[in-house]
Amino acid sequence: MQIDVPLINEAQIGTRLNAAIEHNRRGEFALLLSLLSADARDMAQFQWQKELDAAEKLQRQFELPPKQTLVADLSSDNHITDNSAVFMQQGARAFQLQQALRPEALVIRGNEPIAMAEALSNCELTTRLRQRGQLPSPQVEIMHFADQLAIQRHLVPRLASA
Repeated sequence: MQIDVPLINEAQIGTRLNAAIEHNRRGEFALLLSLLSADARDMAQFQWQKELDAAEKLQRQFELPPKQTLVADLSSDNHITDNSAVFMQQGARAFQLQQALRPEALVIRGNEPIAMAEALSNCELTTRLRQRGQLPSPQVEIMHFADQLAIQRHLVPRLASA
């Protein structure tokens, strides 16, 4: 019997160890156990936190809610959390509970900095839409000079008759 991958902990075996016990295959069971590391630090219960950074480990250890977003972007299609209806209908305690479960962003605005938002508020709508990427910029075709002259020659008689 050959194993395709080297085994480090019992989580990598999956159900093969259980199947070996159930079907009374002592040789496979012994082989699988002998391939496991003898170091206790390689056991599966110590591996789950390796990929987490310190902030995520502390968040899980103290069972903290997810971070509150600082700025919500209104220009995107994401759902913006608004708990004001809960406050109006059910009161302050229900609002506090809802705020703990699904916190609102501290500031709700677009993805531009404040100075750019002020400058865009003074621009016309097409400029604002172009800046946000919602309106494509006009494409200018670059024509050869001879082609431009030919088009103008065809337009002169039409303009003269009009």
